[in-house]
Amino acid sequence: MKKLTALLLVLLSLSNNDLFAQKDNNKANPEIRQYWFVMLTTGTNRSQDSATAAKIQEGHMANISKLYYEGKLKVAGPFGDDGNWKGIFIFDPIASGCETKEEVEKLLQTDPAIAAGRLNYEIHPWWTAAQGSFKPGKPKKK
Repeated sequence: MKKLTALLLVLLSLSNNDLFAQKDNNKANPEIRQYWFVMLTTGTNRSQDSATAAKIQEGHMANISKLYYEGKLKVAGPFGDDGNWKGIFIFDPIASGCETKEEVEKLLQTDPAIAAGRLNYEIHPWWTAAQGSFKPGKPKKK
């Protein structure tokens, strides 16, 4: 939680940066929007045999891809250590139709790793400029 707080403080300190500045000299002003930050954590049921765990992981990855190409999931990825934090999701509430925390929870239940209890989660509202990875719309498949 301290790392997350530090990250948020850094983002707030950037509020005077051009990225977050008001429209000036005809420069584009990226819109600051709210997203849903989901911290994936170790679940309470990780007792599956290796074949079952692999099948759940395959479904987890397929679900991530599906949500990404639907424009609902803007960012997803694992952490590289063996801590309790397993990964993150960042959902776009406009594209995903998830304007409330409860709606995000429904969407998270489509993930086989969460449904099986291998992963748990924390949901937090999070704000950033709607550009780069956070630009509205669906990504194009290659």
